[in-house]
Amino acid sequence: MNQELNELHYLQLLAKSFPTAAAASTEIINLSAILNLPKGTEHFLADIHGEHEAFLHVLKNASGRISQKVNEIFGEYMPLQAKKDLCTLIYYPEKKLELVKARTEELDEWYRMTLHQLVKVFRVISSKYTRSKVRKSLPQEYSYILEELLHTRTEEANKTAYVNVIIDTIISTDSADDFIIALANVIQRLAIDQLHILGDVYDRGPGAHIIMDKLSEYHSWDIQWGNHDILWMGACAGNDACICNVIRLSLRYANLQTLEDGYGINLMPLATFAMETYKDDPCEAFIPILNPTNKDRYDQKTLRLMAMMHKAITILQFKAEAQIIKRNPTWLMDDRKMLEHINFNYGTCDINGKDYKLTDTSLPTVNPENPNEFTEEERLLMEKLHHSFRVSEKLQRHIRTLLAHGCMFATYNNNLLFHASIPLNEDGSLREVEVIPGTKCSGRLLLKRIGMLVRSAFANDTPKEEKQYARDYFLYLWCGRDSCLFDKSKMATFERYFIAEKETHVEEKGWYYKLRDKDDIAAERMADTVLDAFGVTGDNRHIINGHVPVHVKKGESPIKANGKLMVIDGGFAEPYHKETGIAGYTLVYHSREFELVQHEPFTNVEDAVREGRDIKSRAQIVATTGHRLHVEDTDRGKELKQQIEDLRKLLYAYRHGLITETKR
Repeated sequence: MNQELNELHYLQLLAKSFPTAAAASTEIINLSAILNLPKGTEHFLADIHGEHEAFLHVLKNASGRISQKVNEIFGEYMPLQAKKDLCTLIYYPEKKLELVKARTEELDEWYRMTLHQLVKVFRVISSKYTRSKVRKSLPQEYSYILEELLHTRTEEANKTAYVNVIIDTIISTDSADDFIIALANVIQRLAIDQLHILGDVYDRGPGAHIIMDKLSEYHSWDIQWGNHDILWMGACAGNDACICNVIRLSLRYANLQTLEDGYGINLMPLATFAMETYKDDPCEAFIPILNPTNKDRYDQKTLRLMAMMHKAITILQFKAEAQIIKRNPTWLMDDRKMLEHINFNYGTCDINGKDYKLTDTSLPTVNPENPNEFTEEERLLMEKLHHSFRVSEKLQRHIRTLLAHGCMFATYNNNLLFHASIPLNEDGSLREVEVIPGTKCSGRLLLKRIGMLVRSAFANDTPKEEKQYARDYFLYLWCGRDSCLFDKSKMATFERYFIAEKETHVEEKGWYYKLRDKDDIAAERMADTVLDAFGVTGDNRHIINGHVPVHVKKGESPIKANGKLMVIDGGFAEPYHKETGIAGYTLVYHSREFELVQHEPFTNVEDAVREGRDIKSRAQIVATTGHRLHVEDTDRGKELKQQIEDLRKLLYAYRHGLITETKR
């Protein structure tokens, strides 16, 4: 009886949106039709690492999909260079228009031809969407005209004249530029239905803030937080160790644009402190690593200053980390309080019971009696840096965007998405991990609890002690042994700076990484265990993640576990290009197949506009669905089917007098 009353109450609420039987019937017809449209195209990217130009270009060209469509539409009837120019116009309409107007004499004729070409591309790209969805993607001021151009059939003579008049009038009213820009932007938008970012927007490259600006306005996207995102989120939340790590990595790669230009972080106090403290120190291990694009940007004086700042923030980091580790003994990370392991009399460090000679013994701010204590100058410096991160309005806004669009994992159309790993035991079973002291969990529940803990660090109603622990936990997520974003024996930052022996630099990977790189049978067994644990079902199910660059030039494959696991970190960031041999992957999920698109390095926007250069990409089909997928085969389809079922119940209630129609 209660169930019937609850259902009737629900139907009464539904009736407010569909007040008549006719309205309910119309919506059933509409939703049923949508179920039979082709599935929208999903794009998966991982480990963008601040490479904003390459990332933005991949969005603009839809990982080569727009170029492919232009070739299909115009084939051999259009010269290759003309097709390149048309694609470039779609990617960068404002810049390309400037160039065209400077070079073209018969501009009206060019406008006429180009508008017709763009309308053809627009029709093909939009064909898998409903009119309603396309309408919502159109700029309001041009929506009526664009809809007329889209839906008018030019095969009929009268309609051809109608379209020609529209285009001629657009040109004669000096509106051609605006319409071309509008069409180009709509084509870009419709080419990607859903964008999945599998973590690590931040660090390495110069434009993480630019990427976040773009994502903040993007039409449909989600993110599974990566370890570098978590580091910046921790810094934003006020974790001093995360703040130090963020600054250290920026100095290590001579990349201060995101910190200073993007978020207005004041590094002057750090520079002043470093010049006073390390003025006579060569800081050789702390000289920034330069890439081809920034090697000529800095003179020797600037690099010298950056090296001193780099060393200063690194020592500050070791102290801040040790203080947090001391507050959290259940993490079992006392062995990573590295300054405590130094024998200052002999200039050695004890690692796993063996003494190693330090390559650098100049540690003027470290007190051997209390090595993890800040000096007064360091304490004041840390307060200033902490304040700068906490008051950066743009950083706070971008981190809120990450919180709004992401979490630790997602399941989407029978695919399990996460950044790095799932903690496992040697036998491939799920490893139980302690998130909140005293309670352990694994798999799906583990990642859900971590996500809730991360959010509690930013929630105003979190009790003080809980918020402190949540802030501290960002450090564990960054470098804790059982962290799903790290999953290694240790983070050997201290060893890489201060000890020459490579044996101390080794970070042994967890069982998730070991098992996925074993033979396909073991890897598939592991993948099935993880997929089952997260409730991902179906014959065509996959794990998709990034984090560990795939060394293509060494013969490594991104496809593992007999195709059930896809690792799509191809090295977007420039420092990885030599290591991986490529410049990133995009995994594209069409209605018929998965396509792995392998990118070569992007030059720059100017070359793309001037010469029609695109990112050279090579696509490889890595999985097929066996048949064309429609909306009814997706998660969205399940929701629509449930809505149809509810509407049918409402229709029954109207027709049998259980609910009265409301005439308006």
